Amino acid sequence: MRPEALKRQAYSIAAVRELARGRLPRPVFDFTDGGAEDEATLRHNEAAFGEIALLPHPVSGAASRDLSLTLFGKRLALPVIIGPTGLAGLIYPDGEAATARAATAAGTAYCLSHGSVCTLEALAATGASPRWMQVFIYNDRGFTREFAERAAAAKYDALILTVDNQLIGNRERDIRNGFQIPPRFKPADMVAMTLKAPWLWTMRRDLKRITFGNYVRPGETADLKTLAGRMGKMLDPSMTWKDVDELRRVWQGPLLLKGILHPAEARTAVERGVDGLIVSNHGGRQLDGAPAAIDALPGVVEAVAGRAPVLVDGGIRRGADVVKALALGAAACLIGRPHLWGLAIGGEAGVAHVIDIYRREIDRVMGLCGTSRLADIGRDLIFSGPRR
Repeated sequence: MRPEALKRQAYSIAAVRELARGRLPRPVFDFTDGGAEDEATLRHNEAAFGEIALLPHPVSGAASRDLSLTLFGKRLALPVIIGPTGLAGLIYPDGEAATARAATAAGTAYCLSHGSVCTLEALAATGASPRWMQVFIYNDRGFTREFAERAAAAKYDALILTVDNQLIGNRERDIRNGFQIPPRFKPADMVAMTLKAPWLWTMRRDLKRITFGNYVRPGETADLKTLAGRMGKMLDPSMTWKDVDELRRVWQGPLLLKGILHPAEARTAVERGVDGLIVSNHGGRQLDGAPAAIDALPGVVEAVAGRAPVLVDGGIRRGADVVKALALGAAACLIGRPHLWGLAIGGEAGVAHVIDIYRREIDRVMGLCGTSRLADIGRDLIFSGPRR
């Protein structure tokens, strides 16, 4: 999509999503868009932001606004970070690299998924910065250590341990669509595919080359189905705090836990030397029935009591959502699906456009609320009166 068309048609994150729906084959779109089981948590992630009202104080004067912040020693231009999402290279050729370049150009951080098409070393070679790396606790603890060591050698700025994905959620859209990697389309899909010719043309050279780059061993020729099966078997639901301690020992840089909802776990994490927490329910893709991320945020912030930055991920579709999260104590927000939708409609330019939507909306909301700096956004900006 050309820049002028992006500005005209992709005027909000919701509009970007609809454009992505129109471009991607249904199984691929649903892979990016869907959640677990009845998708109640997926829906509530977004709806919960609508239940929070802002209480502006416009006479404070906010002729100009500064959206920048410092996080783990790195200066970011805005409090929106690209979170880890697997198989971005299925959405657009070299999707991870394109997204990382857009994030770097926008002055924000990019977190590479463990399930990326490219390797973590290839992403590092793009020069994207700040760059974070996602990791899990595997049955083979040596493989977890290997991930951390590779990230250190490639000079990643932070390591994100995702803790809510040790069992794969029941993602019924993918089951219904028969979704698999690489994509195999049913006859009904092929009929509808005539409307997806632009995506097919864009991906014509890449569909057969899609793989999980970080799981391919040197000299190995394992096919993608084999790699996917290996990944699922490697996750270990017996993970304990001892594993977090060991990763903390191996990894010397900032270590964040992603998937924290319970205040007691948040408290334990900082007591054991974790540097940051990401309040997240995996975008509603894991435990359907978990609380919305924004609803869990205040309890985690209170438990941490300023000892580590708390970030939040899930359902953030407006700049106002970011401001609400900051007012409730978040240091920054992560986005997942929105950047994939931007990637689908415009590659690197589409991701840059998505980030710019958030930037413009945050700036506007801060101005309307009478707030000039992120540091001035506090609980007094949240309306606590009755709602009709």
